[in-house]
Amino acid sequence: MKEKILFVCLGNICRSPAADGIMKHMVKERGIAHHFIIDSCGIGAWHVGQLPDSRMRRHGHDHGYCFDHRARQISKTDFDMFDHIIVMDRENLRAINSMAPSDSARAKVKLMANYLRHHDNYNVVPDPYYGTDHDFEVVIELLEDACEGLIEEMLGDKGSHKGKS
Repeated sequence: MKEKILFVCLGNICRSPAADGIMKHMVKERGIAHHFIIDSCGIGAWHVGQLPDSRMRRHGHDHGYCFDHRARQISKTDFDMFDHIIVMDRENLRAINSMAPSDSARAKVKLMANYLRHHDNYNVVPDPYYGTDHDFEVVIELLEDACEGLIEEMLGDKGSHKGKS
């Protein structure tokens, strides 16, 4: 059975397509990509059809990632299609929970920071859009850490996972 993961941020041009690309890269490197369906989307429709922000693509490339996902907006069908809906911050969490059609759909929604293993000082993945190059680097570092934690949890190694909600 495949794990179906949807990463969500505000516009689907920075954090969620980076999480999508990093997660795909990590599962491919481990030879387990066939166990996953991974996608990303945004809450808003502002950037539908666009590539990720050029700064995120550049920083991702510097780390060996290809961020080429085309932005899309979340739809009601995503709540049925995906097992895990992973959001980047509390604003995303509120918005997605308010869109969820049922309690079982809401139960699928988790914060990406829940899977951080080495960054206890972060409880969200901050939006780098109005920030500096450093902010984009921090987001990639956080997403790498959280994707590793997510993979560990999905493969059954829950020893280093924080039990945050």
